[in-house]
Amino acid sequence: MKKFLFLLLNYYVTITAQNISIYPYLQNATSNGITIMWECENCISSILEWGNSPTLGNTLHPNTEITSNSTLLHSARISKLYPNTKYYYKVKTENETTSLYTFITESNSSDEVDINIIAMSDMQLDSNFPNKFNLINNAIIDYFYQNYFNDLNQSLSMILIPGDLVSSGNNYYHWKNHFFSQSRELFSRVPFYPVLGNHEENSELYFKYMDLPKNGTLGYEEHWWYKDNSNVRIIGLNSNTQFRISKQLNWLDSILNMTIGDNSIDFVFAQLHHPHHSELWTPGNTNFTGQVISLLEKFTEISNKPSIHFYGHTHGYSRGESRDHEHLMINVATAGGAIDYWGDWPQKDYEEYSISEDEWGYILVEVKAGDSPKFVLKRLSLGDKYNSKYNQVIDSVEIRLVNNKPEKPICISPNSIDSINGNYAFNFNSSPFIDDFDEHGGSHWQVSSICDDFDSPIIDKWVQHQNIYNNNITDNTKQLTSQPLIGFQPNKSYCWRVRYRDKSLKWSEWSDPTVFFTDDNQIELKISPNPIVDESILSIPYYSSSKIKIFSIEGKLIKTYTKPNDSIIKLKNSDFKPGTYILKVFTDKMNVSQIKFIVI
Repeated sequence: MKKFLFLLLNYYVTITAQNISIYPYLQNATSNGITIMWECENCISSILEWGNSPTLGNTLHPNTEITSNSTLLHSARISKLYPNTKYYYKVKTENETTSLYTFITESNSSDEVDINIIAMSDMQLDSNFPNKFNLINNAIIDYFYQNYFNDLNQSLSMILIPGDLVSSGNNYYHWKNHFFSQSRELFSRVPFYPVLGNHEENSELYFKYMDLPKNGTLGYEEHWWYKDNSNVRIIGLNSNTQFRISKQLNWLDSILNMTIGDNSIDFVFAQLHHPHHSELWTPGNTNFTGQVISLLEKFTEISNKPSIHFYGHTHGYSRGESRDHEHLMINVATAGGAIDYWGDWPQKDYEEYSISEDEWGYILVEVKAGDSPKFVLKRLSLGDKYNSKYNQVIDSVEIRLVNNKPEKPICISPNSIDSINGNYAFNFNSSPFIDDFDEHGGSHWQVSSICDDFDSPIIDKWVQHQNIYNNNITDNTKQLTSQPLIGFQPNKSYCWRVRYRDKSLKWSEWSDPTVFFTDDNQIELKISPNPIVDESILSIPYYSSSKIKIFSIEGKLIKTYTKPNDSIIKLKNSDFKPGTYILKVFTDKMNVSQIKFIVI
């Protein structure tokens, strides 16, 4: 019995001695200060020791408040630090002393220092894979150790998290076990900057655990905010329903207007949780985010400074771009939560997105300052439960502050000497893409009824060099200087033009408008050879929703085809009995044409 009591007492002492429940993590770094936070149970006192060497030498007593779980949350703000300097720290309680950690202060913006930024989101618990967030964090650490030759915090400046840090923001154990415990090694050395997702539930715990810049609208200071790091302005927004208000949009507009003339800022990176368009989960579409995008587009147009908005909510990766502006839209998920696999939810292939993938991963943005500012955005994938990957770069794009336009294209055909049949797809051909640096990223085709006015074109088609959607990979590079167009009235004149975009989002000037004419648009069907001995080709006009029906000579329906995107269908005699048949074409314009053919 005495032995049992001794063991029980020893167990109790061991348990209570390990009283740090959330280990130190970094918040709100600047060039001269940083906030270090931690939490402990059963502790009366707790101190922070820090210094510019492993011997430390400085002591700081934190501010302390009680969380909802009656634990003690400590926050210590170290100030009067030197820019771009490495410091060491550890935390002591009555029963425990942490390992020795390090952090590096930010540089002054005038120093034009290159920085690296990680963006990831939706790391709430995946019950099928509860340690996925830890896997992501370890992958980030491994990537920087393998690709950089210095400490993690010397090569990684900050981490952005556009929402859904936990499954339930009001559940203390979700914060303790699912978020902070799995990110311990990363967040103790690199500061992170989140915004609220729907799963945070606007909880008190979120605001207790975060020390964010308090420069938002009065009364909403930590709901939206901004901070600068090197030549980048980071803007955090709240896209949850109750905060989709004009006050936030007005604040954003004022910050962007202030940024236009700030020569120290080259790029703006905004983050919010909900998408405007989501290819993987259309119920997640949010009009408020569309309003945010409009303000960012206006900013880029006036300032010529490229911008990004990072988001999550849909659990997968997507990269898109505004058609008319140097603006990227990036879904940075998923760092934890279950993937939205293709077919799970309503989906749509939006024209602004060039890639969407249902996979785990995170975003790395390598920002260059100095004389030639640019950033390179990479998606690093960890695959999924069916296809394992590890830090594989599956997508990348480079955006430069100063980017020369591609050469203005030339319209080749059709032209004033051409007469086309509008019932058929006609290839509009233009000159080769020419650019001193970039590859061809996209083309924009317009057709108008008059050459002096393209404000309301009858055809307005934007084609990107790729479209990766639902595991279908379309490489349109070869079609970027030739595009089939259709839908013209007979015996009319039209005017067309085209412009080219490089892969860094810079558009050329529009080509000079070129006139062409249409003929009487008579529909002509051809079956060759006819009679069908073995196999014949049916040539028909180009209509997206044409249907072909084949009848016996007595009028009985024999076969129905839905015409594919090309203009030919193969007819095999093995599909028919010998005899005479009538083939009819029903178009989306309700025109009906027919041709007689014989099968031998």
